[in-house]
Amino acid sequence: MTNLERMIRLANEFFSAKSDPNQVSVTQEVMEQLRRIHPATMREQDDGDGPVAWVLVIPTTEKLMKRFIAKEINEDELLKMTPLNGTYEAIYLCSALVLPEFRGRGIAKRLLCEAVKAIRQDHPIRYLFYWAFSSEGEKLAEAVSRETAVSLYKKEQVNY
Repeated sequence: MTNLERMIRLANEFFSAKSDPNQVSVTQEVMEQLRRIHPATMREQDDGDGPVAWVLVIPTTEKLMKRFIAKEINEDELLKMTPLNGTYEAIYLCSALVLPEFRGRGIAKRLLCEAVKAIRQDHPIRYLFYWAFSSEGEKLAEAVSRETAVSLYKKEQVNY
């Protein structure tokens, strides 16, 4: 099995996005939309045999961030409602996946910090936010917030 196939399997097992219409399901169309929002929304590390880690972030408005945190909109709606060519004050730390044998090396943190830094060059980012799926994800979000010196907000796990 290739690294790419393993990453896709890991994403499907962990996030169950394909069976949850409230989550962003990363399709070719979604990847194009993310690139139009900002080219730094998706980052990966490739070891020569395919990706060993990838991260996805969604720059958006403060208003949409607050609606998401307040559970008024879901993840898929957040992406769909984010305006193209807008001014973004917040970045949603959407997902970070690392193959098991590459974990603990700071790869996801580095990729996320690079994405935040790149987006901050073009937008007045004041907030980071995330949806808690795991304790590892929570620790990662906190580390990225500390490293980038950007305030962090959390959406609690909910069932819509």
